[in-house]
Amino acid sequence: MAAADGVLPHVPESRAAVPTTSSRPRPAQSRRQAAGTKRKYQASSEAPPAKRRSETSFLPAKKTAAKETPRTFKGKAQKTFSPKRSSAGASDGNQERKPGIKTSSLFKNNPEIPQLHRPVVKQVQEKVFTSDAFQALDLHPHLISTINTVLKMSSMTSVQKQSIPVLLEGRDALVRSQTGSGKTLAYCIPVVQSLQAMKSKIQRGDGPYALILVPTRELALQSFDTVQKLLKPFTWIVPGVLMGGEKRKSEKARLRKGINILISTPGRLVDHIKSTKNIHFRRIQWLILDEADRILDLGFEKDITVILNAINAECQERQNVLLSATLTEGVTWLADISLHDPVSISVLDESHDQSNPKSKAIPEASLPQASDELDSFAIPASLEQYVTVVPSKLRLVSLAGFILQKCKFERDQKMIIFFSSCELVDFHYNLFLQTLLSGSGALAPGALPCASTRLKFLRLHGDLEQEERTAVFQEFSRSKTGVLLCTGTWVPSLVWEDPTCRGATKPVRHNY
Repeated sequence: MAAADGVLPHVPESRAAVPTTSSRPRPAQSRRQAAGTKRKYQASSEAPPAKRRSETSFLPAKKTAAKETPRTFKGKAQKTFSPKRSSAGASDGNQERKPGIKTSSLFKNNPEIPQLHRPVVKQVQEKVFTSDAFQALDLHPHLISTINTVLKMSSMTSVQKQSIPVLLEGRDALVRSQTGSGKTLAYCIPVVQSLQAMKSKIQRGDGPYALILVPTRELALQSFDTVQKLLKPFTWIVPGVLMGGEKRKSEKARLRKGINILISTPGRLVDHIKSTKNIHFRRIQWLILDEADRILDLGFEKDITVILNAINAECQERQNVLLSATLTEGVTWLADISLHDPVSISVLDESHDQSNPKSKAIPEASLPQASDELDSFAIPASLEQYVTVVPSKLRLVSLAGFILQKCKFERDQKMIIFFSSCELVDFHYNLFLQTLLSGSGALAPGALPCASTRLKFLRLHGDLEQEERTAVFQEFSRSKTGVLLCTGTWVPSLVWEDPTCRGATKPVRHNY
């Protein structure tokens, strides 16, 4: 009985250890394996792994307990272990909510808005139109008739009143005036007047007599449209445009046939200078740099240098005009290398409107400095600018509320919103189409019944195809209402230079 008592406790242990292995080894094999393991770890001066010992000793107890628990407490097994899990989750949540750190919602616990210390800048209200008519100028009668009937303009603007007589005299000029003041016609009218008055009639095959450089494709199309309208009585003068997004082969064909007034962006013109053999500047009489500050902002300094070198190599005597809405150091540098004894025309206050442009002729040595731009600035009277400083998480909802307030519940509002990248334009465009135009929300009490029809979104950026960009630009120019989401700082010059937009609508710029 003693032997049996000593044997009986040993048998269940060996049986309980069996399920931990996939097959039951024979006693001889197990002894050989144990001896081999012992020799192996004695040779490597390491102890046998403790993991295997723990598996053989503790796993059976765990597995038997696991088997016995469902049998004994079948319905209470989950209740027994769930408090441990819930307590662990609660402890994790307490660790996430650390004391002293506030988790803010959208409209609560917002950070304090800092005070922005900015220099005081004087805003000058520049008078756009004057009472002087184009008939007072020494222009061709057909040109005056075209301005009155086709362009539907009878009185000159302030910059046109000062610039056109100076340019007709053959002087170089640096024209500084606000966006939307009519600078395009200020140089287009003298160009057309001088070319149609040439004794030897211009032939198409002569090549370009006037070169107009603009920063963007849309401004190139707008300037080309204006020149085309002015040239309706003078069909022998052929205008043309070169810009990115068009086929080089078709542009080369037009250059081969001949273009007398060439409008181009700097990058595409440099491309043709390097690759097109039939382009030349032997008869250039006008070189006009429109929106010079934007040309420099977009990084065309090297291209302008290449173009000036190409023109100077073939033609030394010409009339140069530089137009800009702002006077920066880059514009001053560009005026130094391109203008010769220029007349500085700056329309900033009412005294300039009443002055004689001849008496305001200023030599190049006394050109206004770029620091003057910090003292004052001028914007069109029909333009309203809004600047709002809000926390980052409230920018989107603030912008959406601003759009609804101005464009959905007010009449005749046109808005331009600038973004820093093309991706942001696409994101907000798709978001506003799905939310602000969904029509799911009810109108506020007292709202206009057809207010939802006035809200229209358009987008414009460099990643769009040229055909789509042109269509968007023309649609926004013709429309009386709408919200244009765009990139860049050149869009205002495209829209507010359009006479159809001036006075009829109130463009709104929201710095976002």
